Order: sequence, then structure tokens, then C-alpha cells
Amino acid sequence: MANIKRYMTSGPLARPLKPLTQIYITASKLLYRYMPKGLYTRALLIILAPIAILQSVLVSVFMDRHYDLVSQRMSEAVVREVASMVFVLENFPRDLAETKLESLGGVLNLSASLMPLEPLPPPTPKPYFDVIDRGLSRAISEQIGKPFWIDTVGRSSYVEIRIQLKDAILRVFARRSQTFASNSHIFLVWMFSTSLVLVIIAMVFLRNQIRPIIRLANAAEGFGKGRPVEEFRPSGAREVRRAALAFIEMRRRIERQIEQRTTMLAGVSHDLRTILTRLRLQVALFKQTPEAEAMRKDVDEMSHMLEDYLAFARGDGDEAVQVTDMALMLEELEEEAEISGTNLRASFTGAPEVALRRLAIKRCLANLASNAAKFGKQVEVTGTFANGWLTITIDDDGPGIPAEAREDAFRAFHRLDTARNQDLSGSGLGLSIARDIARSHGGDIYLEDSPLGGLRARLRIPG
Repeated sequence: MANIKRYMTSGPLARPLKPLTQIYITASKLLYRYMPKGLYTRALLIILAPIAILQSVLVSVFMDRHYDLVSQRMSEAVVREVASMVFVLENFPRDLAETKLESLGGVLNLSASLMPLEPLPPPTPKPYFDVIDRGLSRAISEQIGKPFWIDTVGRSSYVEIRIQLKDAILRVFARRSQTFASNSHIFLVWMFSTSLVLVIIAMVFLRNQIRPIIRLANAAEGFGKGRPVEEFRPSGAREVRRAALAFIEMRRRIERQIEQRTTMLAGVSHDLRTILTRLRLQVALFKQTPEAEAMRKDVDEMSHMLEDYLAFARGDGDEAVQVTDMALMLEELEEEAEISGTNLRASFTGAPEVALRRLAIKRCLANLASNAAKFGKQVEVTGTFANGWLTITIDDDGPGIPAEAREDAFRAFHRLDTARNQDLSGSGLGLSIARDIARSHGGDIYLEDSPLGGLRARLRIPG
């Protein structure tokens, strides 16, 4: 299996993938899986990542070089001053040395005193990252070379140094600020605070740049669902404005095309209905014969087919979106089916109020239910609204449709020749009109196997 993955399965020209290519593909997949998906978060990450890397490099260089070097030089300066005291004590008489020690302490800003000779205290616990302790220990060992003991932790403001001499212990107190760069935190505070201010400013400006893209996406989504797009104006960067203007122009062309088609179909409908009305009057004058009855059925079927054709070509885009009680709609569908003698049961769960085009969805469900009742004896309609999606299933116990022919059932004017009865009348537009309505709401219709043994039509649209 591992060897198979290392080859491109693109036919006879399959070649082994290079290790770098495999690493790149794997890294890309991991990044895509764990990286944020939103444009705002990705753009913000593009800004924050370089800042974080830059801050890390600066802090590392500052702490390892500048801070450590300055602290080391300051510790060496203090140790040199202590070394001068040791020199005085070892090369002058005791009385004169003590006098000079006091004078040196005042000049060097150190507190020095002599203690009786005694063993040095045991070493105190050393902080792992204490620069003072490391610098002082190294400097005393190199410059003085005598046994010593230092305490950099016991007194927070001072550092205690003890040097063992021949007949006494030299005890020196120095301020901590004399042994290391105590103002280094100012650099870090300024660096992080200015970076925080810049990030906040970048977030504000980035939010303003992302907002027009979000409005454009919402307008396109609303138009795709057949909802009115109001108070949408191009804004933002030049590229976003171009995209918004292109969307507005596209929407105008689509609306103009729909309006022209509707006007044309209204004229065609008026002319054809006039002819059908004359035919219906002429047939009414005939005597009651089997031939006349057949002609009346043909005229009625032509009228019904004409209405289907016009409904399919016109669509239902001119209907306004309104909040609809879907539970009540399914009850109406069940009542209408009972009047027509169809065995249909309907139920709904979840929040019943959904924003959609009521008449269009009712026509869609009526087409699906009548199609199921035409080929089955039992029809069950189940609706639910959850997670922002309205899902309605229509099940029947009819012969069903083979899986490979289900997509063809949605084609306009197409009638299946294997699964459905050709003796039944119809225009072949019921499923096409239903899918047209579902897609105009941003959803779709799927044909599946039904638990009742026949066909299941599943309508799914966003609420």
C-alpha cells in the first residue's frame, strides 16, 4: 500500500512521486485541515504570523546577546571593585586596610565589612535562568580566584558576596541594579505594546475590507434563493467593487430576461387559451358520442399541458418570500389529497415557520405528492426543520425508478419507459418544475429508495 501511494495513478505515464513532492502534498493537506477557513481569520493569521516570528527573533537575539552581554559587563565591573578591596586587605596593614575599605565602599557605592574567619555557607539553590548568578560566579573565579559564596535570591534588592581571605571573610552588598541590565523590560514592554496596537489597527482595517465581501456573498446567496436584494451598493477595494458591479449587472440581465420571457409567455398563453376556448365551445355543440367525449378529454389535456408548459417556462420567481407555517402546509396537502381520494399521511417536526415562497413550495410538494400517488397506493410525507435546513420526504410504495434512471426523470418533457406506465397522461414536467422551485430556493430534490418499497423524493432547502 505504501508503494502504491508513491506513484501517480494517471494512466500509462505513471511516475514515482519525489520525496519533496510527497512532503509538500502532506503538508498542504494538514494545513488545509487545521487552518481556519474564513477569509478574515486567514488574512489576520497572515498578519500575525510574521509579527510573532519577528518578535520571537528579536527577543531571542536581545536576551541572548544584548541583555546577556550588558549584564556580564556590569557583573565584571562589580567584581573588579570587589577585587580592589581584596587587594587592599591583602597588601595593607589591617587597621589601614579597614579604613581604606570604608572609603572604597563609599566611593564604589558598595557596602563592605569584615567577618571572622569561618566556613562559607553551603551553596543556595540557583535559579535556572539567573543571568546574575552565572555572570558573578564566572567573574569572581577569573578575577579573584578565591573561595566565595554569593546569594542572588535571599534579598530581592541586593546581592551578597562573601570572599574567603587568609584570616577573615570579606562581605560585600551590592544593589541588584549594579549587576545586570535592569531596564531591559522597558524594551520588551514597548515592543509588545506597539505590536498589540498595530495588530488592533490591522484588525479594524481588515474587518472593514472583509465586510464588503461578506455583503456581496450575502447578496449573491439571497438572489440565488429568490429573495429580494435591497440596499446593496458596491463598496470596499477596487477589485471587490468590480465584483459587486459585475454581480449587479448579472442580476439585471437575469431579471430582464425573466421579465421578457414572462411577457412573451403571457402573450402566447392568451392566444393559445383563446383557441382552446373556441375548440371547447365547438366540442360542446357536438352530440354526446364517444368520439365527442374523446375530443373533450383531448382538449382538457391540452389545456392542462399548456398550463404546465407555461408554469415550467415562467417559474415562480415573481413571488415574494414570506414566513410560512410548514406544518400547516402539510396539513393542507393531506386534506387536498383526502378530497381527491389519495391515501396520504403527513407529519412535521421542528420549528414550523420557514422563510420561503409559499405558493411555489406548495406547488413543488403538490407535484411530488401527485407523482407519488399516481404510481403508488400509499404516500407518506414527512417534514423537519433543523440546523437551518428544511427537509421534506415523500415516500410511495409504487414500482420506483432504477438508480441509473433517476437523474433522467428530472429532464423536461422526458418520460421513463421502464419504470412508469405510459398509459397515464401527463406532460413530463412535474419533477422538472419541482426541482426548478427547489433550486430557486437554494436547495435541491434527490430521488432515493423508499422504506415503503417504492420511490422517495427528498426536498432539502435552506431556511
